[in-house]
Amino acid sequence: MRTKAAGGAERRPLQPRTQAAAAAPAGRAMPSEYNCVKLRSDCSRPSLQWYTRAQNKMRRPNLLLKDILKCTLLVFGVWILYILKLNYATEECDMKKMPYVDPDRVKRAQKYAQQVLQEECRPKFAKQSMARLFEHRYSTDLPPFVQKAPQGNDAEYRYDPPFGFRKFSSKVQTLLEILPEHDFPEHLKAKSCRRCVVIGSGGILHGLELGRALNQFDVVIRLNNAPVEGYSEHVGNKTTIRMTYPEGAPLSDLEYYSNDLFVAVLFKSVDFNWLQAVVKNETLPFWVQLFFWKQVAEKIPLQPKHFRILNPVIIKETAFDILQYSEPQSRFWGRDKNVPTIGIIAVVLATHLCDEVSLAGFGYDLSEPKRPLHYFDNLCMSAMNFQTMHNVTTETTFLLKLVKEGVVRDLSGGINPL
Repeated sequence: MRTKAAGGAERRPLQPRTQAAAAAPAGRAMPSEYNCVKLRSDCSRPSLQWYTRAQNKMRRPNLLLKDILKCTLLVFGVWILYILKLNYATEECDMKKMPYVDPDRVKRAQKYAQQVLQEECRPKFAKQSMARLFEHRYSTDLPPFVQKAPQGNDAEYRYDPPFGFRKFSSKVQTLLEILPEHDFPEHLKAKSCRRCVVIGSGGILHGLELGRALNQFDVVIRLNNAPVEGYSEHVGNKTTIRMTYPEGAPLSDLEYYSNDLFVAVLFKSVDFNWLQAVVKNETLPFWVQLFFWKQVAEKIPLQPKHFRILNPVIIKETAFDILQYSEPQSRFWGRDKNVPTIGIIAVVLATHLCDEVSLAGFGYDLSEPKRPLHYFDNLCMSAMNFQTMHNVTTETTFLLKLVKEGVVRDLSGGINPL
């Protein structure tokens, strides 16, 4: 039965879907709305899958960057905690309760220092003694400071810092160009026989009143930021060489004198940038300062002629040949204890510079953790248990051997009791 729709057009009544499906001939597509929707869905599915896969691929680099950022932040956080542990977790000693100093020991130390100074100086004694004691492991003709531009087969460029300047030849060249002098000063070289004293930072110096005797040595080598101001009665006030790395350089202008040699020990890449900045009296960029583990001196009141760069072969000789540490191995985390302390490096340097060598303020007595580590701050001896770079036991054995063999003199008795 036909009906008329609005406008006069005829319209057939809709048949149920089941009847239409039954009336369709076999093998022909069913032109129903259901099939049309189904076909559209099937046709559009591959496009949707491709789009989803493309989106996932676009997300992967972002996810990778996020993972890298998380790992970087984690490593940085661990590093910060480690630095905080080194600087703030160590026990502090009460400097108002200084250990008792035996008056007889003070007299013995002062008498021994004067005795050393009054004896006749022995030319080339230190070098000859080191060569006899360590044979082929010690070089008698090793220049103490970097003096020339790098050559292809130079020993200075076989290792990475601090044992060499591999990959840093251009930076070394730049530094040598702005340093007018590279050798030991002529007025010191002119002496027929030179006596060196290397003054450590040990708390054992407190109360010995060795200052006057220490000032009488031809060459006085001081380490890092060990102060003179306020302690001259015990450690003297003469400084021929201040030997340090950037983080160890004194922050006070009072610790620098016009006749000083500032000997820079370069341990890492940014140390080269720092030395160039202080020599040229320039401001160190903020992004460079971030790579130092503590505040560094921004200005050093010395003329360029007073700066020297320590020959890294001396560190290499000290570590691998004399102390026989293992050579550096690449590793993901941590490092071997194969870097000598500044003090030990300075002792070996002194044997290359002077005919006779004496020591003061050396010796770690780890059996007394409550004793002051330094003569100028409140760190206890137990702080040495937190450091992870230096092998204190091996170094103590080395110094004791030098003292007992008569290669060096121990004026304060921290290595071999007086």
